[in-house]
Amino acid sequence: MHSAMGKKNGAVLAVLVIASFSVASSSPQQATFAVHTPAKKPSLGGGGGQQTSFVIGGGGGGNDKLPPGSAGAGSFGEFIAENVESYNVNRQIYAAKVKNGTGGKLDAELSAAEAGAVRYVVSPDGKGKFRTITDAIKAVPDKNKKRVILDIRPGTYKEKVVVPYTKHFITFLGNPKNPPVIMWDDTAATRGKDGAPVGTVGSATVAVESDYFLASGVIFRNHAPMAAPGQKGGQAVALRVFGTKATFYNCTVDGGQDTLYDHKGLHYFKSCVIRGSVDFIFGFGRSLYEDCQIISVTNQVAVLTAQQRTKSIADAVESGFSFLRCKVFGAGQIYLGRAWGDSSRVVYAYTEMGKEVVPVGWDGWNVAKPEKTGVYYGEYRCSGPGAIAQKRIGWSLILSDVQAKPFTGTHFVYGDSWILPPPKLA
Repeated sequence: MHSAMGKKNGAVLAVLVIASFSVASSSPQQATFAVHTPAKKPSLGGGGGQQTSFVIGGGGGGNDKLPPGSAGAGSFGEFIAENVESYNVNRQIYAAKVKNGTGGKLDAELSAAEAGAVRYVVSPDGKGKFRTITDAIKAVPDKNKKRVILDIRPGTYKEKVVVPYTKHFITFLGNPKNPPVIMWDDTAATRGKDGAPVGTVGSATVAVESDYFLASGVIFRNHAPMAAPGQKGGQAVALRVFGTKATFYNCTVDGGQDTLYDHKGLHYFKSCVIRGSVDFIFGFGRSLYEDCQIISVTNQVAVLTAQQRTKSIADAVESGFSFLRCKVFGAGQIYLGRAWGDSSRVVYAYTEMGKEVVPVGWDGWNVAKPEKTGVYYGEYRCSGPGAIAQKRIGWSLILSDVQAKPFTGTHFVYGDSWILPPPKLA
């Protein structure tokens, strides 16, 4: 999967996508086109080897639907049962807080940071304290314990930005009606200062490695030319989030292949737009996407998610992506996800799916028997022409009310103690 410095840097075959899809097909998955991409290599968070290529239409399993929660130990069914139990416990805690009038309680570090918040203006015209976002971040002290709000004024910031792991509690605040754009154009094949390719990790326009990050009203963009499916070194990350307890409101994450690296940690995306082509939301974060638009920008085959939960990465065991009241649409033929990792986990609830979503919905990638390894893909009360429950691949699930509850709120990311609304514009 990932090496210490990147993803998908292995040798690859060229690709040919043959879009001869038939909605009426009785085959469990398409076998009429192949998409070969570079291997995903170990991440900074660790991880084992990954497929050097994949075939959409592989991934094992028939089209006979499994009873909800029927899979065995370590499977989706077991995970659902555990989450339902956890949800019931948390529900009692939340109910007690409401009864006692205490509401949610922020963790102590966050509460102290918010009490000491400071604000600086970043403006490219020189009318703020800083002209660039990078200069503003450099001015934040290491081991920072105060909320630092960077009021980023409208404009295009052509910068490659890193929020280092030593600088917590940083906020990027833009105006959603006229958002600032942070833009760069690196790809995995771009050569770094040492002459070697930077890899997928190094291609990010903005990398957030610190905890308690918040962004509101900002566009994160990788404007590298759109890579052909499977093009070696074509991965181009717009935003990588490695820190935990990160929140995004009214942001746009814009790119092609590997747009949003939801790398690791607890993350919450609210009313955001995410645009891309292949694996454009990927990683092993435990993340809730609420009221977001997920848009395919390729006329060929799009894969929305490549969630990386795997038994070989300890930090990935509790990870998963939940999409709540989102809209999925765009160009080409859209797969909801494919299994990057033997226990990949993704759930869509109350989500509107456009006609571009293929009937089988999901792909197991190179996992031969997803129903046995712990891969789970579930849907709950989704709508639209692409939400065709009866035609989904057999090992995916249509969740019951009880099974869906753990995924349909901020409790999925334990948000009661850390999710805050965005600060007000000055």
